[in-house]
Amino acid sequence: MQTVETQNEGLKRAYKLTITAADVEARIDAEVKKIAPQVRMPGFRPGKVPANLVRKMHKDALHQDALNNTIQEGVQAAIADNNLRPATQPDVQLADGYEQGKDAEVDFHLEILPEIETPSIEGLKLERLTVEATEVELKEALDRFAENQKSFKTAAKSHKAENGDQIVIDFEGKVDGVPFEGGKGESMAVEIGSGQLIPGFEEQLVGMKANDAKTIEVKFPEDYQAEELKGKDATFDIVCGEVKTPAETKLDDDFAKNMGLEGLDQLKDLLKGQLEQELNGLTRTHMKRQLLDQLAAAHDFEVPPSMVEAEFEQIWTQLEKEAQSEDDPDAARKEMESEKDDYRDIAVRRVRLGLLLSEIGQANGVEINQQEMNMLVEQAAQQYRPEDREKFIQYLQENPMAAAQLRAPMFEDKVVDFLLENADISDKKVTKEELEAAIEAEPDEKPAKKKAAPKKAATKKPAAKKSPAKKAAAKKAPAKKTAKKPAAKKPAAKKAPAKKAAAKKK
Repeated sequence: MQTVETQNEGLKRAYKLTITAADVEARIDAEVKKIAPQVRMPGFRPGKVPANLVRKMHKDALHQDALNNTIQEGVQAAIADNNLRPATQPDVQLADGYEQGKDAEVDFHLEILPEIETPSIEGLKLERLTVEATEVELKEALDRFAENQKSFKTAAKSHKAENGDQIVIDFEGKVDGVPFEGGKGESMAVEIGSGQLIPGFEEQLVGMKANDAKTIEVKFPEDYQAEELKGKDATFDIVCGEVKTPAETKLDDDFAKNMGLEGLDQLKDLLKGQLEQELNGLTRTHMKRQLLDQLAAAHDFEVPPSMVEAEFEQIWTQLEKEAQSEDDPDAARKEMESEKDDYRDIAVRRVRLGLLLSEIGQANGVEINQQEMNMLVEQAAQQYRPEDREKFIQYLQENPMAAAQLRAPMFEDKVVDFLLENADISDKKVTKEELEAAIEAEPDEKPAKKKAAPKKAATKKPAAKKSPAKKAAAKKAPAKKTAKKPAAKKPAAKKAPAKKAAAKKK
């Protein structure tokens, strides 16, 4: 086998392999000797089938396997002999016109990772803005929690449903007079004015009394999740079971005990802990941005174009989804197009930072242990149907780059934590508003005019009650995932949303 380099430009490499017919034949001979003892054929004792007959029976399959394996070994040998670190899977092409019994010419090209001088972790100076949870914020959190846990009491049968009331309904939806899948439900509790259902639905429930029946007309949104219902006009036959009015929520020990807690003090402690966790998250976000900005400013090297393109496609796909949900999707897409170059620069920054963090992590012994990897696999497998989870796990085992992609977010976080531990940090107490303003003012990964205010983490409920509405879990089959750089942050895999009644919003 001969290997000749045909391209060496920047991070692009290309080679031509010449595989002799003798190499392929030698591999076929070895394979025939290996499998012949297991071959069964009428007229021959087990293991006594002549090798030449085995070769004749399986000629094409033996040749294809031998050629493929020889090519694979040749490519891997070229990578090893030239000390290459592939950024992508090699693109391998067998020359046109190849015939069995003749030498084979194979072209392959790939992009390699850049040689990065081990980044210095010395001299990192960061400011840690800290915020204490105030009594005012705790009171607001308690009020929000009470609002989310508000109860309702059954109203008189003569009471007409008003905005803010809860109405319990049976319903059946139809398009062109024909019932559709998922459009029927019983005893569904709806708080009028909550925005829980598709536009126009809740407003038409106002005025209904217990045992009333009516038919309402609605139009499904253009972005509704069910393809067959998008933009369709529909009717719903409604029967009101009962109307309930809001009951007074008293924040006391009894309220907390009904939530499964010891008392109001424990509820306050839980909410305070959640507030502190949220504030610590904002503090870390601010410090991480400072850290990444310093790393980005101190390092400038070529990055693999294919990795940039993959990252850009991911960004662009997300932007297109967001544009679709805007009031004026066309205007949003037009603005996107005007900033396309800026978003490509963002993709370059992300790839470069990912490679930097990977280099820092490897140089300093940061790793994901087996227990952590098992946890990541288990979490990711939950997005699939039980019968498909084994296939997903097998896919990860057979595709190291896919497994690396799964590790990437946790690996990046661990590298960032390592750098924060080794940085020179000064502390400064600020208000929550000042911290949020500092995050918003910092250079981030969006074009300047697109910069958005940071999102606030939602307060979690320590013992949230389950909704009375019954929902069937949507099932998702395993899909092949594209592996990317070993340390660039990727969004977490999202679990398939619960399938709601057709009246629910997307």
